[in-house]
Amino acid sequence: MFLFFVIYMKILFVSLGCDKNLVDSEKMLSLLRDKNYEFTDDETEADVIVVNTCCFINDAKEESVNTILEMADLKKQGKIKALLVAGCLAQRYQKEIQEEIPEVDAILGTTAIDQIVETLDEVLGDKHDAMHLADINATPYAAPGRIVTTGGHFAYLKIAEGCDKHCTYCIIPKVRGNFRSVPKDALIEEAKRLVAGGVKELILVAQETTVYGKDLYGHKCLHELLRELCKIEELHWVRLLYCYPEEIDDELIQVMKEEEKIVPYLDMPIQHASDSILKRMGRRTNQQELRDIIAKLRKEIPQICLRTTLIAGFPGETEEDHEEVMQFVDEMEFDRLGVFTYSAEEDTPAATMPDQIPEETKEKWRDELMELQQEIAFEKAENCIGMELEAMIEGQVSGEDAYVARTYKDAPNVDGYLFVNTTANLMTGDFVKVKVTGSNEYDLIGELL
Repeated sequence: MFLFFVIYMKILFVSLGCDKNLVDSEKMLSLLRDKNYEFTDDETEADVIVVNTCCFINDAKEESVNTILEMADLKKQGKIKALLVAGCLAQRYQKEIQEEIPEVDAILGTTAIDQIVETLDEVLGDKHDAMHLADINATPYAAPGRIVTTGGHFAYLKIAEGCDKHCTYCIIPKVRGNFRSVPKDALIEEAKRLVAGGVKELILVAQETTVYGKDLYGHKCLHELLRELCKIEELHWVRLLYCYPEEIDDELIQVMKEEEKIVPYLDMPIQHASDSILKRMGRRTNQQELRDIIAKLRKEIPQICLRTTLIAGFPGETEEDHEEVMQFVDEMEFDRLGVFTYSAEEDTPAATMPDQIPEETKEKWRDELMELQQEIAFEKAENCIGMELEAMIEGQVSGEDAYVARTYKDAPNVDGYLFVNTTANLMTGDFVKVKVTGSNEYDLIGELL
């Protein structure tokens, strides 16, 4: 959960879900600020509450619903003047929200974030039940500004909306639409504004970053975008998330090798390693192809840090399938790995598949995968002892002569940290050279060089 809060008419803004949703929230915050709305982190001071929701899996859906109900209770008590709900849950369940939570004054769809000011003006002008639901395949909104809520030293750059893959477990195409790239010129301008505002690391995100540009320019051109971004002088790091394995091509690998600003880190969600389960998931790869691309990446970029995600307990998965993915993880030794239990989402093909897996089995398989990965991750952390690494300072450890930092191996909010012991006076966003002197489970310990 991301919480940040905007202080004329005070707005409490709650952003739930993924980093892509966070970008939408930051764009809405900027539009509200430009109209002199102010922000607060205290619900007792808020006049208006905006909840930007997620509904990707059941846990995210429950968090969104519970947050809306909590804020609706404040409206019911007369403590706030207006309650707006935006994002994926709002897009998918607009009628249910209107009918079951009458305290919600307005609903804003995933492609209508540019209408946040208009919507709030309508609500404050006593037009309740306002609903703004643009075509989910509308051109992505290129905002003139953003309020960066990540501390100012790094920011997410959302390069596309929607997805064309239609994996059988995924609801995203129905709430975010087809894959639509943001034009290169608009992204470069947005990146320049972010860097001018102090951002030193840009993290590229989309439902799938690797097919960037194919819809607009007739060919995949993520590598071209990356080269342009690397020309921004004050930008220090560029990081790639959500790269589908079948779309990682030679052009992308080459630009990662040649451009020093692109950190050797790749988030590559594979979801499983059993061919039969990958096929049922609607994925575009098999296990041998996964092995081939992993081997190629490690050969071409020896220092690369590979992160992936897996789904445990997909319909029809057998004990043999689970053992196969366990063996795969053991052999591949991913640097970073996360596991989710399968979540049956209504209106997806997988939700109606036979042989649904009991929840306790899903959790057992998830735990076994995570225990295996824990062993791999702890060993990899120990192997870093003695290395000299560049790190970005994230903040000081309270009351100690130490700082929290991230290396190129660590994406914010999902990976580990490097704790730097030093009496030097450092600032968040500083880049320093560190010698790794120890490890503590997933995290590293080092000293300033």
